Parts: sequence; structure tokens; C-alpha cells
Amino acid sequence: MRAVLLLSGGLDSYTAGAIAGGDGYELYALTVRYGQVHEREVEAARHVARALAVKRHLELDVPLAKIGGSALVGEGDIPKDRVLDREADAGGIPSTYVPARNTVFLSLAMAWAEVIGAEAIVIDVNALDYSGYPDCRPEYLRAFERVAALATRAGVEGRPLRILAPLLEWSKAQIIRRGLDLGVDYGLTWSCYDPSPGGAPCGRCDSCILRARGFAEAGVSDPAGTSG
Repeated sequence: MRAVLLLSGGLDSYTAGAIAGGDGYELYALTVRYGQVHEREVEAARHVARALAVKRHLELDVPLAKIGGSALVGEGDIPKDRVLDREADAGGIPSTYVPARNTVFLSLAMAWAEVIGAEAIVIDVNALDYSGYPDCRPEYLRAFERVAALATRAGVEGRPLRILAPLLEWSKAQIIRRGLDLGVDYGLTWSCYDPSPGGAPCGRCDSCILRARGFAEAGVSDPAGTSG
């Protein structure tokens, strides 16, 4: 079995890849440089790809920064020190949401899956821990799976592509515990949205806060630092 893994270099995509590999999938990793201000994650993705022993690691340049609309591509400041829970931000979509990013990424993965004959795409989206992103919801993934069935040769020929989101309903602590059980080295990963000029994680953005909370709740220390 083959699967295209959307690999960002963060702890979630590493864990999702380790789970898929453990389930018997031969992994083909896809990393997209979309103009993110935190490109340190691309370097981390290379280290993670080697650790996962992927068959191939493809890096694509898709300049979503030219479209704009997100703090992650340099439009506005990265939010800091926010209270992250569903009740506090009910109905709100954070400025770090990149318009249509997962749709673009899944479409690229779908195209590559057709070429290599992959049966699945692995994506690290999570709907349980706070995110607020509309393209991380279960109904969105089901809808895209339907699109893949209708829009690809494999789907028309009765070989529909599966969208695997093994972390969808897990807390960050559960993700970390599962990864450690699989031997994942989280010291290779990167999560920070807004690193300092010297390359240190800020410790204050949403991603840093969620990462630190996850390790604290899992009862283990972060090998990459408080919020690497």
C-alpha cells in the first residue's frame, strides 16, 4: 500500500506519518513551501522525512503568500498569548487561517497519488484541540474524499482515494503519547509560527502554546524545548 503524507515538519504530521507507516503504508511525503513566515518547518520536514524513511520526499513551491489573507504569510501580526479554548473563540476563525490551504494541499496530494498509484492521503488535521480552521473539520474531509472519487481516474475506475486523518479526534497529549509509543523523536519537529531572528521559538503563538500544553498534559518534557 502507498500513501501520500502531507508533511509540515510539525509533531502532528510526524505522528500521523508514523501511524500510517505502522499500518503498512509505504510513505511518499509532500511538503509545500507556500510563503509561510515560519519556513523553519520545511527544514524540520526534511529531518522527519528521513526519520520516517519515506520512499520519496517532494517539496513544491506554491506561493499562497501572493494571494495573502493570513498572518502566516506575512499579512498582519501573528497572534500571541491568546486563551485557546472553544468557548472563548466560538465561531471565530484566527488570523493564522490560510485561505483554502488544506484544499490546495489535498489537491496536490491527490494529483501525486494518481501518478504513483497511492491508495490514500494522510493529513494531520485535528478537530478536538483548538484550531478554529474550517478546513480541519470531519465533514470537510468527507467532502474532499467525495471530490477525489469524482475527479480522478482511479475514482472513476472504482479505486477511490481514502483521506486518512488519524489524529482527528485526539487531544495534543494523546497525539504525543501515541507518537512516543511509536518511537517518534519530537526533537526533530518544529511548531512555532513566529520564531525569533535567531531561530528560537517564540513560546507565545497559538502553536507554541498548544504544543507546550500537550507535553505538560502528557507528563513528558519537550525534547525540542518548551515550544520548538
